[in-house]
Amino acid sequence: MASFKSYTILSMVKRRFEQSWMFIAFFIGFFLFWEYSVIWFEIPRYILTPPSLVITKGAADLDRLLYYTYVTGLEVVLGYSIALVLALPLGLAIAFSQTLKRTVYPFIVCIEMVPKIAFAPLFISWLGFGLLPKVIIVFLVCFFPIVLNAILAFSSLSEELTLFCRSTGAGAWRTFLKIRLPAALPQCFVGFKYAAINATVGAAIAEFIGSDEGLGFYIQIVTGNMRPDLAFAGIFFLTLIGLCLFGLVTLTERILIPWHISVRRS
Repeated sequence: MASFKSYTILSMVKRRFEQSWMFIAFFIGFFLFWEYSVIWFEIPRYILTPPSLVITKGAADLDRLLYYTYVTGLEVVLGYSIALVLALPLGLAIAFSQTLKRTVYPFIVCIEMVPKIAFAPLFISWLGFGLLPKVIIVFLVCFFPIVLNAILAFSSLSEELTLFCRSTGAGAWRTFLKIRLPAALPQCFVGFKYAAINATVGAAIAEFIGSDEGLGFYIQIVTGNMRPDLAFAGIFFLTLIGLCLFGLVTLTERILIPWHISVRRS
């Protein structure tokens, strides 16, 4: 039994490596090119630093980087979670209500046209430099992709399939759980992923505009001090937050809708 489990694990690792070796090779090649191009083209260190120096200097400032990563990560998680909790039920309500579809939906589309970062100075002037205005900005950049994709998802079920479910004697609640919700989840996850990508962008730009801590603030300060090595270290940790959030959403998608073609092909 133990040998069978070890064989299964080895098979999974081998399959994952076969699927991702090209990305790993590209990743290594990119950083090797970056490392040696700085030397070959004699690029000044105050403009571009090699990855080895980014690692060295970032490790020397690791305590501050980790703390600012925690601050930005907290803003991202709170803003994304609140957006998810509020946007999904609202999208569901709009999809099933003609009144909301004729009133709230056009308003949401209009607000979506406005760059959310334009609101950042207002929120910071109203609420100060604390956590709340950054969470609100993250909430705004995540809310609209989720709600708009949820509306599309719950409105896309064909009328013929709905009538078929009713003809079998299934009630509205059973039809929703067994048919409409599973059919809507793939499109909903499009919104979840898009929001996950936007979350770190919103947090970083909000910190650029007005903050005294966080990775956006850190990158702005060290860039002003002509320290691109530390700026790239901050960008790395910012990317790490985004990848973790996106990876968590993707993992949830694989668990909830393993039957969908987008999951089976990946």
